[in-house]
Amino acid sequence: MELDHLAVAAATLEEAVAHVEQALGVKMAPGGKHAAFGTHNYLLGLDEGLYLEAIATDPQAPDPGRPRWFDLDRFAGPPKLSNWICRVSDLLADLDAFPVDVGQVHDLERGALRWKMAVPESGRLPFDNLFPALIQWQGDLHPAGMLQASGCRLRRLVVFHPDALTMARLLGQMDRVVFDTGPAALRAEFDTPHGVRVLE
Repeated sequence: MELDHLAVAAATLEEAVAHVEQALGVKMAPGGKHAAFGTHNYLLGLDEGLYLEAIATDPQAPDPGRPRWFDLDRFAGPPKLSNWICRVSDLLADLDAFPVDVGQVHDLERGALRWKMAVPESGRLPFDNLFPALIQWQGDLHPAGMLQASGCRLRRLVVFHPDALTMARLLGQMDRVVFDTGPAALRAEFDTPHGVRVLE
């Protein structure tokens, strides 16, 4: 399991994009729509095979008939770094290994991209939606390889939670991911063309 990408959520996609661009000082690129969950996104390529996603409910999409991923149906307040997504090589095996409900497997696609992702029936991940979502890419295509370099590099992701020690024990040591006890929140630190910037 390794970090794949980070997600910034907001009430609207425009707010999510503005939050990222203001925090990091770089422009995001249009992504696309996720018909299965009624959402749309913008993307930002990061160094070392990672990327950042701004995501929100698509007001033009029909009701997906189920809760949207990343708990977007209940999103309220200002834009924020809301979720982190980890790449695995055997999604079903990893789901069976965790004692918490990370979700059911969905086969998804957007353009030429194909992937499997675990999404809870409620749309909300364990540990107050701060447990990583699990993804397994199908084929050789990955968004990071399709995006223009932004000059931004993730230094570290800090996962705050009252039960952070339990989460850390379940997930094990991960490159550039730190767990800290505190109110549930995410904080990402980046090297950017404008110096060190923080996204929360």
